[in-house]
Amino acid sequence: MSRRNKKQVFTNIEVIDAGAKGKTIAKAPDGKVIFLSNAIPGDVVDIQTFKKRKSYYEGKATTFHSLSDKRTEPVCEHFGTCGGCKWQNMDYEHQLYYKQKEVTNNLKRIGHIELPEVTPILGSANQYFYRNKMEFSFSDSRWLTYEEIDSDRYLGDKNALGFHIPGMWDKILDVTKCHLQADPSNAIRNTVKKFAIENDLEFFNTRNQVGLLRTLMIRTSSTGDIMVVVQFFKDDKVKRELLLNHLALTFPEITSLQYIINEKANDTIYDQDVICFSGQDHIFEDMEGLKFKINAKSFYQTNSEQAFELYKITRDFAGLEGCELVYDLYTGTGTIAQFIAKQAKKVIGVESVPDAILAAKENAQLNGIENVAFYVGDMKNVFNDAFIKMHGKPDVIITDPPRDGMHKDVVNQILNVSPEKIVYVSCNSATQARDLAILDAVYKVTKTQAVDMFPQTHHVENVVLLEKR
Repeated sequence: MSRRNKKQVFTNIEVIDAGAKGKTIAKAPDGKVIFLSNAIPGDVVDIQTFKKRKSYYEGKATTFHSLSDKRTEPVCEHFGTCGGCKWQNMDYEHQLYYKQKEVTNNLKRIGHIELPEVTPILGSANQYFYRNKMEFSFSDSRWLTYEEIDSDRYLGDKNALGFHIPGMWDKILDVTKCHLQADPSNAIRNTVKKFAIENDLEFFNTRNQVGLLRTLMIRTSSTGDIMVVVQFFKDDKVKRELLLNHLALTFPEITSLQYIINEKANDTIYDQDVICFSGQDHIFEDMEGLKFKINAKSFYQTNSEQAFELYKITRDFAGLEGCELVYDLYTGTGTIAQFIAKQAKKVIGVESVPDAILAAKENAQLNGIENVAFYVGDMKNVFNDAFIKMHGKPDVIITDPPRDGMHKDVVNQILNVSPEKIVYVSCNSATQARDLAILDAVYKVTKTQAVDMFPQTHHVENVVLLEKR
């Protein structure tokens, strides 16, 4: 083993903080930071390191001498193996504290900007069963826990329907109950697995690219609609219809039952045909009287209730009076644009994904909204002087970019356009802070509000209002 990765053991170390990506932080006797994945602030532990870098270690707590008062008992039997809910062992009020702290620290340390009084983070009313979309993978060789490997007992069949083990593209954890999506999600998934095993429907093997069943997607909505999409590796009409008919009969509440035949190496569906087996090829989400049509490929915020809160904050920050021209950058399927439209004179949405713009236009027509217009293209290319000249200088810009934040050219163009207000919605406060640093010469942050969209995880959204100095 190289000296760089030489393992070390540290004893009786207190975990002092939470960091990025769900890791927690301790300090080694030599002063270096240790990033941990299985402890929470307040624990006192022995640590085995497995990676050493110039300024930090990565390690794992091996012995717990005392447990933090911030702890709570995880509700899920898969916690610690499944990578989805890294903070399920931390009481929710402390999850919110560390999310708020991360946002504030990023804005100050990366952005180097002066902040107003920070509005407390908005927690989620539902800490479990809040997701409206889940995707599960099939495998014919499920992930075995260390306890199972070390035991002498018969382990049963090796089929799995569940989640990828973090960092392992071909390893699937078999899930019996997930606490992220409300029923009938668990019942549908478990029924599919049981029926597939009983009827010899082959589970997929990613390494060898053999098998029939690849993935299962379940989408639910506040309107009561349920969409189920089964992805098959090959076209076996008899077995396919056997499973889909069983699903339709067992769960008559499914309003959209669809399937995909995907023979390529990866299981992404965006270049695949989605075929409707029964019901509609879409479901509807409702928000403040607006209807949004969602198909198998649509992006929609996965926590519907918190999305409503996020959009209300965005609209409140914009402070529209009915006479403003608003640009909604990275508009996606146009949900924010339509949500604020009745308070604006006109809203222009821009997005790089053609299917998203088609959905935005369809939903606007469905909702009878006539003061919105949507355009497709790479933001740094579309959002140029000619575009501004054609559509007018915006009074307000709302921007909701992906995790990487805005391209530098887009930030500079915003400065050139010089709207009175900018509302910046972000799922990554680090890249948000980087962009705010560029805008800081002209714009002052006057409001900031973190929103917890994903309880039990480290992810957090943040909304910032910038106004001209």
